[in-house]
Parts: sequence; C-alpha cells; structure tokens
Amino acid sequence: MTVTSRGTEGKWFRRYRVRSGAPRLRLVCLPHAGGTATLFHGWAGLLPNGVEVLATQYPGRQERLGEPCASSMTELADAIADALEHELDVPVALFGHSLGSAVAYEVARRLEDRHGVVAERVVVSGRGAPHTERAGGTVHLLDDERLVATARRLGDVGSVVYDDPDLRPLLLPSLRGDFRIIESYRPLDVTPLRAPVTAVGGTADPGCTLPELLSWSALTTASYEHRLFPGDHFYLVPQEEALVRFLAERL
Repeated sequence: MTVTSRGTEGKWFRRYRVRSGAPRLRLVCLPHAGGTATLFHGWAGLLPNGVEVLATQYPGRQERLGEPCASSMTELADAIADALEHELDVPVALFGHSLGSAVAYEVARRLEDRHGVVAERVVVSGRGAPHTERAGGTVHLLDDERLVATARRLGDVGSVVYDDPDLRPLLLPSLRGDFRIIESYRPLDVTPLRAPVTAVGGTADPGCTLPELLSWSALTTASYEHRLFPGDHFYLVPQEEALVRFLAERL
C-alpha cells in the first residue's frame, strides 16, 4: 500500500513510497502546465524498493490554491531547488513533463552549481530543449475558452474539469500562469548538465516532435538516450506502467 505524506519542505512535495525503510534514491517529478502532483501518485508502486517519489506541487493549485502562482521560471526553479536542499542525503533523479522538462533542467543546473550535486539522471518528456524553443508565445493571453481549447489540442487528460463552471475560476489561473512561465522562459545561458539525460515522448504528440526530443542530446556531457511511447502529449497516462518500468531500469 502506498504511503503518502508531505516532505520536509511540506508545501512543495508529496512523498510517495510503497515500502517502509530509508530510501536509496529520490525521484523528483515535475508536472506540466496546469498539472498537479496527483499525476504521479501511482508511480511508487511501479518503482523498485528504495525509490521514493517526490511529486512536486506548484503553487496556485489544490492544497496550494491560496498561494499566487510563480511568476517566472527563475522563481519556480529557485524555490524547488531550495526545497530539495533538505532531501539530498540520498541521490536524486528528476523527471519533468512538458513545462516540467524545462523546470527539471533548471533545477538540475542549480543542484550542480550550488550544491555540487549531480542528479543520477534527468528525464525530460514532451518538450524540446530550452535552446531550441521559439521566443515569445501568447497562449497565456488568450481568453478562457481559447486557453482551454489550446490546452486540449495537446491531449485531453483531465480537462473535463474546465467544463465545470464552479471549478473553472479556481483552475484557470494556474493553467494561465504556467503558460506564462514557459512562454517567457528564454535562458541566456544554456549549459550542458553533467547528469545523463533521457528524453521521452509520445509518437503522436502534436507539441513535441522527435527532432525536438533529440535536441536534448546537446545538453549533457554524460550519456543521452531517447524513447518514444504510443500516444499524444499525455502518453504518460495510458502508458504509465510501461514508462515507469522503463525509468526503473535506469534508476
């Protein structure tokens, strides 16, 4: 049975572990725009004994609904890296999907630069490397209907909640805020990581093609690999078991 609790920096992480005992590795998971830590609640049961999942909860949603969303990638990555400072007693790996891929890269850089900690592996999903992304973006400026429609074009996972007139005003600010973060994210210094990088994605993802995934090969001085799974941008939901078992072999 999966045991869940909040981490040391309680508001940032949900901690998922199936078995008792001290972890030997922590897998830090970072969700997509509008996403929540709940996306990763089933992963612990598919991972080897000793791997603990720290599912990141961005501000502005669920139990953090009363907090303002992060205003920039710098603010978000700084806060997550600071929260992880108390979790570095064992090795860490990072998995990020879509927006979370860019966050994973930025957090991994901060761990290397500020703490001298090289992640066991950085897994990026459903997004090209920062140095290949086009400048600008106006999705976060769209009206509510077009914002939701744009998000749905990538894949329809959990988007039915946006149809609820009572929930929509509570959920759209985090979706819009996350799009603002990624659309304003253009790092001037894109430094390769010392950690190995694995890029994963869906075969029919309209938002991330294979060449875009391959662009991550330039952002590591260690090993690089990639793997495609059947599905669209949110392939990781129907392919959860296959994806997590693939990751388990690399942890």
